[in-house]
Amino acid sequence: MIYAGFWKRFVASIIDSVLLTVVFDLLLWFILPESWKNNQFFLFLVPMIIIWLYYVLLESSNKQGTLGKMVLELKVTDYNNQRISFLRANARFFSKYISAIILMVGFIMVSFTSRKQGLHDIIAKTLVTKK
Repeated sequence: MIYAGFWKRFVASIIDSVLLTVVFDLLLWFILPESWKNNQFFLFLVPMIIIWLYYVLLESSNKQGTLGKMVLELKVTDYNNQRISFLRANARFFSKYISAIILMVGFIMVSFTSRKQGLHDIIAKTLVTKK
């Protein structure tokens, strides 16, 4: 099994961020009614739900990764190289906030751990590998 390193995962993250930004811009400018565009709660809640569903549904699907990971031929697995469950994908997603809140150290850990795991991967018991 070949583990995905920091830079491949970083590039996949950038691809996902650009894609999600385009989706949000399309929603905001072309789809949402004008009256919703001034609702700060709505403008916070909808993107958060979309981001959550994007990561959790794709990483727990048969594709085993987001579009950014697919482009770079990476997949998210459990320790037995199996597809992760929806519940484990949720644990991984929400654990990313812990990785981020401690000055991004949880993400930087990918560069220094033997299986290239970030803190969120260790918490959720997941790996990111090359296909």
